[in-house]
Amino acid sequence: MPRVSSVPPAVDVRGRVLIWLTGGSITCLLLANLTGSKFFFLDLLKLPNGYEFVHHSVGMIAFPVVFLLTDLVNEYYGAKETRRMTWLAAGMSLLASGIVWLARMIPVDANSPVSQPAFEEVFGQSNRLLIASLAAFLLGQFCDIWVFGKLKRATQGRMVWLRATGSTVISQALDTFVVTTVLFWGTIRPEDGEIWTWSQILAIGATGYVLKFLLALGLTPLVYLGRWFVRVRFGLTPMPAQ
Repeated sequence: MPRVSSVPPAVDVRGRVLIWLTGGSITCLLLANLTGSKFFFLDLLKLPNGYEFVHHSVGMIAFPVVFLLTDLVNEYYGAKETRRMTWLAAGMSLLASGIVWLARMIPVDANSPVSQPAFEEVFGQSNRLLIASLAAFLLGQFCDIWVFGKLKRATQGRMVWLRATGSTVISQALDTFVVTTVLFWGTIRPEDGEIWTWSQILAIGATGYVLKFLLALGLTPLVYLGRWFVRVRFGLTPMPAQ
């Protein structure tokens, strides 16, 4: 009969860090989708033509964090593992959407503290919004992974800020215009009952991208902080440029 060792197995530090990074990325994606039906008005900046920062979803708050965590996974685990994380996040998003749909379909109790109309107001997002968000996420993520790898090889692993910020700035441009186009194209503006024009859709996308761009710049120092923490706390080293 084989002897069972009493020595506990060694902790897989790399696997543990990957779980935390993946969990954070999935959490941010789910929050972006669940809160995405609320649009905000930001009267801090105005473009020269007088266009204001309106018709933007609060879901965009979480997406820069998703790309930040994507860059950390790409830095320490490579493109293959980052793509696997992306597909996992997309799958969990679909699972969450299915559970939310089932929760909406279950009859409400007469004494429920939240009424069915109130529940629908928050969670009754359209299929169009889900498709727009998921398509933009996948395209933006795969673009981010590709650009990050290209910049890392071009700089031979140096200039972390360039590949982290550069990949995010480019991928979020794609993400922003995909989600804006899919969400608004062919739909009616509630304020006047007219169809959204391409110029209006592009204007919404442009101002949305400006906000994401500013968020990406603001999060750049966190890439260095994340690298420092992973190196000092867990002793991990980045993947070499390939």
